[in-house]
Amino acid sequence: MAKFTPILLGSDINVYGMARSFNEAYGIKVRAWAATQLAATRYSKIVDVEVHPGFSEDPGFMEVMQEKIKEYQNHEEPVILIACGDGYAELLAKHKQELEGTFVVPYIDYQLLEKLISKEGFYEVCEEYGLPYPKTKIIKLADYQDGSYADVPFAFPVALKPEDPVSWLDVQFEGRKKAFVIKDLAEFKDIVGKIYTNGYKEDLILQDFIPGDDSNMRVLNAYVDKNHQVKMMCLGHPLLEDPTPQSIGNYMAILPAYDEKLYETVQTFLEKINYVGMANFDIKYDARDGQYKFFEINLRQGRSSFYVTLNGYNLAKWYVDDYAEDSLAGQETVYANKLESSHMLWLGVPEKIFKEYAVDNEAKQAALKLIDAGQVGTTVFYDQDSSFKRWLLMKYMFHNYYKRFKTYFQVNKGQYFDK
Repeated sequence: MAKFTPILLGSDINVYGMARSFNEAYGIKVRAWAATQLAATRYSKIVDVEVHPGFSEDPGFMEVMQEKIKEYQNHEEPVILIACGDGYAELLAKHKQELEGTFVVPYIDYQLLEKLISKEGFYEVCEEYGLPYPKTKIIKLADYQDGSYADVPFAFPVALKPEDPVSWLDVQFEGRKKAFVIKDLAEFKDIVGKIYTNGYKEDLILQDFIPGDDSNMRVLNAYVDKNHQVKMMCLGHPLLEDPTPQSIGNYMAILPAYDEKLYETVQTFLEKINYVGMANFDIKYDARDGQYKFFEINLRQGRSSFYVTLNGYNLAKWYVDDYAEDSLAGQETVYANKLESSHMLWLGVPEKIFKEYAVDNEAKQAALKLIDAGQVGTTVFYDQDSSFKRWLLMKYMFHNYYKRFKTYFQVNKGQYFDK
């Protein structure tokens, strides 16, 4: 087997999922470089986190990377950089030319990245390539100032989210959320007012709210090789999301799924735009017209993407086969999860929370059968990495969800659909 050195950027649950994928496939311990040490990778035997304050943004990122270029410039095997967050994916694309002399940087060029990470830009690309997306109106600061923002072209409830998630992190007010579902015009005016009077200056995305509970969502991970050919797609059917204001939309339970038409749509799209690397799509089924609507593309695997490895399509292996083994060129595309008997349910919360809060439907019943059969797993509880300290911390992390769901589920989720 060809030698390789993976380097993960970050220290969150996404990093742990990738580290575990490398450990399961190759038995190795990996390095991660991050600005801070987060809980998901603490007390781990499978990942070493090297902390560099300021590493998550420029100029700190490139100051560290200049040192790493010197350290790795004569490294024999390929050193593959894998971003585990939006910020790191953006930094790798931005500095791709400077880094490529020393490292493998499996990311798209910065120009395409800028278009895709902007929700406005992504919807323009969707329009160009025929990818369905929710009806959308862009609200600018000037629209708020002249009052025209209050012209809402969709029936309530509506969805509202910031166009720029990075500057959104600095905006604080009572009732702040990662995204809002708004029930009437008075609430809409109140929230937009709070947003723009508390320092946010970028655009807001106002959208037609697609009806239905969390189980109408889909998540799709794809790997596109260095020749811009899609080599793997793995569809997931989320059944429960985090209701906590700062984490709304994070998937907490994913059932593997298979949809030939959706796979075909995504493959055509990614190959037409000359994509490269891992992509992660958030999608929702719209029962009103029978279409899947694309919300966004993340230019990396997602925080819950370990469901892909759990179902037998190891996330790490695609990078290694592509850049170390150079063996993907002749391989057929893998369309994951066709065989239901081998499905594994991924959980990011205790089973008890899933059973209590997930909407009761056919998909939930399928998930409960998988639990009964023992076909269930998580990202963070890993038998090969289970010191008492780590086990205790992960148990504490999971236990916290009881309070979060009790406090926030009804107000942020339950009121918008029948349970």
